[in-house]
Amino acid sequence: MTGADHLLPLRTKLRSLRTAPFGADPAGARMERIRRSPHFVDGSFQNPVGARTRPSGSTVEFAKIYFQKEQRARRTPDGTVPVHPTTLADLAAPPVSGLRLTWMGHSSVLAEIDGSRVLFDPVWGQRCSPFPFAGPKRLHPTPVPLAALGPVDVVVISHDHYDHLDLPTIRALAGTDTVFAVPLGVGAHLERWGVPAGRLRELDWNETATVGGIRLTATPARHFCGRGLRNQQHTLWASWAVAGPEHRIYHSGDTGYFPGFRDIGAEHGPFDATMIQIGAYSEYWPDIHMTPAEGMRAHLDLQGGSPHGVLLPIHWGTFNLAPHAWAEPAEWTKDAGDEADQPLAFPRPGEPFEPAGILPVEPWWRPLSPALARPWRPAEGQAATGPAPAARGDLDLAGER
Repeated sequence: MTGADHLLPLRTKLRSLRTAPFGADPAGARMERIRRSPHFVDGSFQNPVGARTRPSGSTVEFAKIYFQKEQRARRTPDGTVPVHPTTLADLAAPPVSGLRLTWMGHSSVLAEIDGSRVLFDPVWGQRCSPFPFAGPKRLHPTPVPLAALGPVDVVVISHDHYDHLDLPTIRALAGTDTVFAVPLGVGAHLERWGVPAGRLRELDWNETATVGGIRLTATPARHFCGRGLRNQQHTLWASWAVAGPEHRIYHSGDTGYFPGFRDIGAEHGPFDATMIQIGAYSEYWPDIHMTPAEGMRAHLDLQGGSPHGVLLPIHWGTFNLAPHAWAEPAEWTKDAGDEADQPLAFPRPGEPFEPAGILPVEPWWRPLSPALARPWRPAEGQAATGPAPAARGDLDLAGER
């Protein structure tokens, strides 16, 4: 340090200490574009519907739930998650119908759509954290090595939280020819990590980029952003509608439920398949993640109010991010699908399927989970029960969910 270092502004000093996993803040022309966005108000991006982005409730009560030994055991599989063993061989031939989806775990999905390969929220890292020694660790291995996956035309990022934007994965993909479609502001992280500006398609909500024969539109979501302790909401979060000549798909990213799903469906649907966040929900943060029941409602909204296409549940099974039981999102989603008469796909991680073909529906998670109480399915005449409502006040435990 020099004798003048003490004169530097605190913000400048803190920025100089940020290691690569924290990414970079938007600046210059990128920040000017952010300021011109109609969704950037009073110095930060705003949700389409108001949302609390910090957990509500008592810190002590939350800690009791989250760190209790018996509760922690419920949040992990009781055995080895059955990763699909022949993913690469199954992907060697093109999809017969023109559309094939492969869930790689959490929110990572490879979509082969009308001759293009789109990779959503790829996370191949071992932890969703800025540190290699701490943070949520994978509960199952990645189904295939990233380098063996083959050419990808577009990588789509929903937002910049660690379980959706992973430094080692992006650095590996930066060495390929792929294009990156990202929400406004997220390009600052990718450029710091080696992605050339010419391969970025950085979009505000309702903006569209065309790559090859497909159209990618950033659509609204109800969430938040940030990779550090000072989250200024200067990077946008988004869901994505992707349209090819013959097929349409939708990826929710992370989002709370909001009425805008109907508008997205009316503008860009109906969809042959949706990938909907149904895990890491809690009554401590009800505005920014959906329960399975809300995820089903969102899917139906996107499809014009009636069952249509196939729903692929995402954002569950790979990382322990919430107090609910590990298998609860899958069981609850299955019940919600049965009730709505909506086709669902429950592939093992790495198991490709075509929405127009035979769907994977076996509840493979059940041998790894104790019996669940199913509070979402009360007995006739009884009210639904669930976790106790969160008390008033804010918990500063949101992390980067």
